[in-house]
Amino acid sequence: MDATEVTRHIPFSATFNFRDVGGYAGHDGRTVRQGRLYRSDSLHRLDETDRAAFTALGVRTVIDLRRPYEVERDGRVPDWDGLTWRHIHPEHAEWGERPHEPGTSLARYLADRYADLAQTGTAGLAEAVGLIADATNAPVVVHCVAGKDRTGIVCALTLAVLGVADDEIAEDYGLTNAASQRFSAWLAATAPDAAEVPAPFLASPPEAMRLFLTELRAGHGSVEGYLRHAGVTDAQLTALREHLLD
Repeated sequence: MDATEVTRHIPFSATFNFRDVGGYAGHDGRTVRQGRLYRSDSLHRLDETDRAAFTALGVRTVIDLRRPYEVERDGRVPDWDGLTWRHIHPEHAEWGERPHEPGTSLARYLADRYADLAQTGTAGLAEAVGLIADATNAPVVVHCVAGKDRTGIVCALTLAVLGVADDEIAEDYGLTNAASQRFSAWLAATAPDAAEVPAPFLASPPEAMRLFLTELRAGHGSVEGYLRHAGVTDAQLTALREHLLD
């Protein structure tokens, strides 16, 4: 399936990065099922004008990867009937502690931040992948603030287990660039005095995800090896493939 923004993006009134993760080629010629796993930026901006379209997706579980203070600051997905909200915080350092230096590789900077999160946030990442692996939770939407970093890692790990090629995983990650443009335009229209968002919080160069996955395998042998280290069981890895691959 063509991994374009047009075929994947699902529009809502003020949510800009909601899209279906299905449709990619996986193990043994099988395809990642559509309508089972979605990824998004923060869902706290959903309102009643979005309810019918969101409900039509049949989402049962929302996995919210934001920091506790981000949830407290912005709120959570609406408490609509049939929806379970699971808040998981993969522990990781604030990026402000290691800001990106202008003129240096943004892809390298992001890959390093993702490696940091994979090292310190193992329990949270394992919990998120475990929830996705449980078919009774599906359809699932996983989100953070922008829907590219924490969400990108969880989706990349999931797609890798399903046998999706790194280039396609990186391309899926890169679709956030279009969402960032939508978000920036909305922010300029609704909050023209807001401070400019730094590039690392908006950009998603595919090379960053390729670097992250390559270096994760170098350290753990495979993505499955990393996830086992993090606490994901072989039964969960099997279940993930069974219900997310056609």
